[in-house]
Amino acid sequence: MKFRPCIDIHNGSVKQIVGSSLKDDGSQAEDNFVSLKDAAYYAEMYKRDGFTGGHVIILNPPGSQYYNADIAQAGKALGTFRNGMQAGGGVNIDNANMYLDMGASHVIVTSYVFRDGIIDYDRLRQLSAVTGRNRLVLDLSCRYIRDSYYIVTDRWQKVTNEVLDSRLLEKLGSYCDEFLVHAVDVEGKAAGIEKAVIDILASCNRKVTYAGGIHSMEDISYINEYGKGNVDFTIGSALDLFGGSIPYDSLKQYSGS
Repeated sequence: MKFRPCIDIHNGSVKQIVGSSLKDDGSQAEDNFVSLKDAAYYAEMYKRDGFTGGHVIILNPPGSQYYNADIAQAGKALGTFRNGMQAGGGVNIDNANMYLDMGASHVIVTSYVFRDGIIDYDRLRQLSAVTGRNRLVLDLSCRYIRDSYYIVTDRWQKVTNEVLDSRLLEKLGSYCDEFLVHAVDVEGKAAGIEKAVIDILASCNRKVTYAGGIHSMEDISYINEYGKGNVDFTIGSALDLFGGSIPYDSLKQYSGS
């Protein structure tokens, strides 16, 4: 198990937001923290401390008035820590190589491989061929609805018909290097993790990172134990770098692979 740091970019700034509040209309989101530092500052810190495999996530959609500013911020981070961080947010077959050329080790993709609420395997195969399976991360962020965790797309605003479970992870694993899973209902709230999601991810035979709700070292211990040491984790709003209470320095023990 290792810590995967994050740099979330919204409206041209490094931020932490409440995930469920994100809206494309008017570029709205409920902010937990807005940094006065740019993305390169955080990338340099993660590089110094050996935290590889973190995520640079663009939260505005293409076409937003802030999108170019977001791309510029992402470029600063990826150029500072070349091949040390992954990039996601609006990635598709046309721009995936742009992010790799900017310095991303992997691209993170969700919405592009979904169509009409289900996975479009033709698109997925084509994208995997363009990037190479070993440079593709599938974001399977999910929300609990009725009796299952359904994957959500388009910056967590659209619910698909696909259920996150061990069978789907196994099926998709042949197309990608790893998975990133946000538990969207608790994302950005620092109020506790979705333990049922950890249980699902523990069965995964690929590298997988959990995000959402971590607010204490006890949460991290739970992920380590019940994730069987195979589930990595990322922390946003609860980290002291972003106004939270978990000390960044306390995570240095989790810098190994």
